[in-house]
Amino acid sequence: MPFIAYWIMQVISWAGTLVGLGAFVHALLQRADAYHAADRKTKPIWLAITGAGTVAMGLFGFGGAGSLFWLAGIVAVLVYLVDVRPRLIEVQRGGKNW
Repeated sequence: MPFIAYWIMQVISWAGTLVGLGAFVHALLQRADAYHAADRKTKPIWLAITGAGTVAMGLFGFGGAGSLFWLAGIVAVLVYLVDVRPRLIEVQRGGKNW
């Protein structure tokens, strides 16, 4: 593998892990009742999902033998960031301000 390709894959791998860590910390700092009000899974479930995804990305790098586990981890974290996080923020702000 060329040197530059190796470093690009390393940056992608570590960036995914950092995004997962950010999602886990965000899930940790939210109120437990906000998950119920947002009609999403409970706080412990999302902590487990984002935590396991982050650990999978940390253990298995992008482009290595465990790429499938890395991919599953990033998908789990992105589901939280794209679906759950905006809904939690909306619920905690008091809904839509039209």
